Amino acid sequence: MKKQLQRFRVRSVSAMVAIAFMANAAWAVDPFTVRDIRVEGLQRVEPGTVFASLPFRVGEQYSDEKGSAAIRALFALGLFKDVRLETAGDVLVVIVEERPTVADVEFAGTREFDKDVLKKALREIGLTEGRPYDQSLADRAEQELKRQYINKSLYGADVVTTVTPIERNRVNLTFTVTEGDPAKIKEIHIVGARAFPESTLKGLFDLEVGGLLSWYTKSDRYSRTKLNADQEALRAYYLSRGYLEFRIDSTQVAISPNKQDISITINVTEGERYIVSGIKLEGNYLGKEEEFKSLVTIRAGEAYNADQVAQTSKNFTDYFGRFGYAFAQVEARPEVDRVNNRVSFVMWR
Repeated sequence: MKKQLQRFRVRSVSAMVAIAFMANAAWAVDPFTVRDIRVEGLQRVEPGTVFASLPFRVGEQYSDEKGSAAIRALFALGLFKDVRLETAGDVLVVIVEERPTVADVEFAGTREFDKDVLKKALREIGLTEGRPYDQSLADRAEQELKRQYINKSLYGADVVTTVTPIERNRVNLTFTVTEGDPAKIKEIHIVGARAFPESTLKGLFDLEVGGLLSWYTKSDRYSRTKLNADQEALRAYYLSRGYLEFRIDSTQVAISPNKQDISITINVTEGERYIVSGIKLEGNYLGKEEEFKSLVTIRAGEAYNADQVAQTSKNFTDYFGRFGYAFAQVEARPEVDRVNNRVSFVMWR
């Protein structure tokens, strides 16, 4: 039996080693009926957690395959950094080494963020006091902290993690941050714009090349959220001035090798400017067509204006609500004449 015990210990150092050795019948353990199961190495984890993960019970037969499955299941809990199975006669011994738990999380060198904000960001990825610690979690924490700094245009921020073991198999984590200087927007270009001066279009943006008040407003710091809002402002500007088919084709954000300068290029297709040629109603308007026509804000002879179209649809929907049609659907269907740059609308119900 001693010879059998030695073979099994060698082949069960880890889950991967166990699986590899089980492929070789020379290392296999003969199936036996389990008389007792002992668990060794627990400090904080409840024994019931281990027993619940085992694919066998006392009185049931143990096999190589079940041993491999047990090791995989115990590792999958995320609570142990080592798991071994040993046999002593018909007694199975489960030997575990618990992962240390996180006792405290601290930050050094952070000026841009309140520490509570960073701790909240790390809690969302699973790193907080009392949780099991492993290196992969620390790596994820470093990446999350860098992401937080990138959102503040601090692309050169560096994070170093220090792990300090303390008593009772716990660790303190310290994230030391070198923030560096924020990257600033040096260029904004709108390529494809012909109808309006580029300076006028860039004046719509919250993002801008550095000016006298940029140190206060931080408007020269790149933000994806702000860029999205600026693009929507650009789109709304064109759509309210007749450019029915305006679109933003692509946006490039480039950062210099020293991670200090950012250039933004927005590529657009303006399309042609369209004039509204007419508006008509189709569908069931409850015999109140003239009343609905009075709600139309789209004006024939004027440039297409997306705001007027949206307002007309809302007016119709609200008016239907007065007659008990709370969920009436009204669609403004454009009929485009690209030869003459005209567009008419059918208000369909």
